Amino acid sequence: MPKRKDYISWDEYFMGIALMSAMRSKDPNTQVGACIVNSQNRIMSVGYNGMPGGCDDDEFPWERQGDTLHTKYPYVCHAELNAILNNRAGSLENCRCYVTLFPCNECTKAIIQSGITEVVYISDKYAHTDASAASRKMFEAAGISLRKFVPATEKITISFREDDI
Repeated sequence: MPKRKDYISWDEYFMGIALMSAMRSKDPNTQVGACIVNSQNRIMSVGYNGMPGGCDDDEFPWERQGDTLHTKYPYVCHAELNAILNNRAGSLENCRCYVTLFPCNECTKAIIQSGITEVVYISDKYAHTDASAASRKMFEAAGISLRKFVPATEKITISFREDDI
């Protein structure tokens, strides 16, 4: 009997969750999501880029340019850091982190310290920056695997109509 392939792979599933998490971000320019998974393919945590808990997303700036305190940069928690901090399921040792944007150097430090051993990413649009070079150098030194996500299917559609369920 031929093997069925009318389902998505684990990579597609977890990256889909990272993409859905990114949609929670109120950042008007860059929405990033992360999903951390253990070696048994169980979700440990998710996160997206946003303000810290207790800091109203509508009260803090989302601008990219201007006086530092009037931009998002000193305030926003990145998706990977939020996923690490949101974890309540146990140790992140030997976990994989699915993230929609290649991690910055600050998130790389948190990923390494948390015990995550593999990072799967979609976009590496800042590959030319010093921060990205620093991330790659730290990941290599720490022995963390990096893998660009390549979907096995051409398109994944998510339907929210009750009739489709």
